[in-house]
Amino acid sequence: MTERPRMSLNARKAEGLAYFIAFMACIPAANWMIGHLGTTCVPNGPCLVPVFPWSPQGGPMMAPSGVSMIGIALVLRDLVQRRLGRVAALMAIVAGAALSGALAPPQLVVASTTAFFLSELADFAVFTPLQKRGLVLAVLASAVVGLIADSILFLYLAFGSLEFLEGQVLGKAWMVLLALPFVHWIRKREGVGAVAN
Repeated sequence: MTERPRMSLNARKAEGLAYFIAFMACIPAANWMIGHLGTTCVPNGPCLVPVFPWSPQGGPMMAPSGVSMIGIALVLRDLVQRRLGRVAALMAIVAGAALSGALAPPQLVVASTTAFFLSELADFAVFTPLQKRGLVLAVLASAVVGLIADSILFLYLAFGSLEFLEGQVLGKAWMVLLALPFVHWIRKREGVGAVAN
């Protein structure tokens, strides 16, 4: 069995830059989706999408449509770190938190910025030691920690309530699960030594 060749440094950097741009794009996309895209839009509130066929209250479990982009952002941040290293990943977290705060409605700036920053740091803390054991496992474990942290922090800081926690968590989790085959493909095609420091 032949060993796959290493990815070149230039290829890793180019791929990492693409992940970084996509990561940053998730933030305005999430903000736009919340106000414009959903199966139902609450007047002066978010647009919602079903994330599960039923809920304890009856009917489908709903979540703001933008949560899907947060699930994707958690995966993309891991891939930025995989290709560009820890420093670049931390820079992406800081830049993403600043953009999240800049785009949030005035009443949600603190909740949006804090939740984004701390949840992405939690993702970083879990992903960093796990990635050498297996990329898919590291992405899954870190994203689960990150999406739970993001949901709890945002709902508590923004509304003082965790009433819609299940929908937020599930909406983000679906996107993480849908991304895992892509992450597996990335791991299969990368050669030895593709992990950045």
